[in-house]
Amino acid sequence: MQQHLIDSSEAALASVALDPLGLGTGTFEVRDPATERVIATPPDHSVETALIALARADEAGKAWARTTARHRSDVLHRAYGLLVEQRDRLALVITREMGKPLAEAYGEVQYAADYVRWYAEEALRPSGNYRENPAGGSTILTTRAPIGTTLLITPWNFPMAMATRKIAPAIAVGCGAVVKPAALTPLTTLVVAEIFVQAGVPEDLVQVVTTKNSAGLSSALMADGRVRKVSFTGSTGIGSVLLGQAAEHVIKSSMELGGNAPLIVFDDADLDRAVEGAVVAKLRNGGQSCVAANRILVQDGIADAFVEGFAERMGEAVLGNGLAEGVTLGPVIDDRAVRGFAGLVEDAVARGADLRLGGAAPEGPGHFFEATVLDNVPAGSEIANTEIFGPIAAITRFGTEDEAIERANSTPFGLAGYVFSESIDRAFEVADRLDTGMVGINQGIVSNVAAPFGGVKASGLGREGSGEGLEEYQEIRFYNLARRGRP
Repeated sequence: MQQHLIDSSEAALASVALDPLGLGTGTFEVRDPATERVIATPPDHSVETALIALARADEAGKAWARTTARHRSDVLHRAYGLLVEQRDRLALVITREMGKPLAEAYGEVQYAADYVRWYAEEALRPSGNYRENPAGGSTILTTRAPIGTTLLITPWNFPMAMATRKIAPAIAVGCGAVVKPAALTPLTTLVVAEIFVQAGVPEDLVQVVTTKNSAGLSSALMADGRVRKVSFTGSTGIGSVLLGQAAEHVIKSSMELGGNAPLIVFDDADLDRAVEGAVVAKLRNGGQSCVAANRILVQDGIADAFVEGFAERMGEAVLGNGLAEGVTLGPVIDDRAVRGFAGLVEDAVARGADLRLGGAAPEGPGHFFEATVLDNVPAGSEIANTEIFGPIAAITRFGTEDEAIERANSTPFGLAGYVFSESIDRAFEVADRLDTGMVGINQGIVSNVAAPFGGVKASGLGREGSGEGLEEYQEIRFYNLARRGRP
């Protein structure tokens, strides 16, 4: 491993201001998943300190809501420039606390910064409408207003992108925010919040609360009448709990929850493009993504060639510490994940699946699992019915288009799906029939800052990104203006 990267990453970690609130008492440990070493001890904030943070964000938000859209846009544009300028620092922190290879961490930094730039631009395009009352006598005006103080709960797998995707629209429309990052990866969010302040965001407007007691703090904050919006990315189970709390207090909610993405390869697909797209959809972020290809369904006529090419490409993944040169597959997040993957592979093989590649966890230190390919996975196996969230590809075969769609939709989840076919008619027909919020056609990436990200069924509510993501942080207001002398 290059010593200068190790030294630079240590410097980046040392630069993180762990307690900007100045309210911390106890601490908890954050560990590098590649080495299992403790890399930071941020504050384990209590319910009481979280409520203080909420009060600060709420007061700052009231003043921020009165600023002009141009001012908020200019601040976000400055934040974009600073995030890009400090990309080395951010990428190193991401790799050390989350584990992804450094090249992927740089990709996340740009993706995350792009959300800030997008919402800097969207801030200047407020929605509204003007229409005549059909009954006459008045004019109807509609406008948008900031919803109020927001609670933003982010996951560990994309610690920067998931933070900016929520914080930037809140700032753009004039809302204060309390941000609770995952306890596994809080450091990146702390750096992002610091950079926002450097750009001109009021110091109290975005409050980052770090804790091991996620359920306790979230419950207390959700019960406080000052929270008017919650945005959560994470498991469906936790999302359901938050929705129950939101219902009790009538809080507007955005939920980006679990996925079980089907990737369908038809006989008429371009084999090379299908293989490459499937590898990207499976191994991006080590498979630790809610939109990762979870069930790979391949039509009989192309299946043997696809599996051979796919296994060969998966076998090219270089496993190791994300700071090491040439590594393309970093550690998974913790030892519990490693044990879970081993159990999924063991169960599938015991039920008759063919292990084509990998299937094992190398000895530590670190939480690693090999890139793995399972072929002919039985429908009853555990891996065919759960979100894998790791570098294991589960392949099954199908005969007809209807069979593929039936299998693809046989899940309570509906976040993303992928279709590979050289027939544009078939590709759109299948995409229309998939019960998912997003579909990648002949490519393995669906995310884009200009597109609405979100799912259907148990995969969540609301959308992030695009113009739709801005509206999640706004209320629609209507004014009925009496018009003298009008019919």
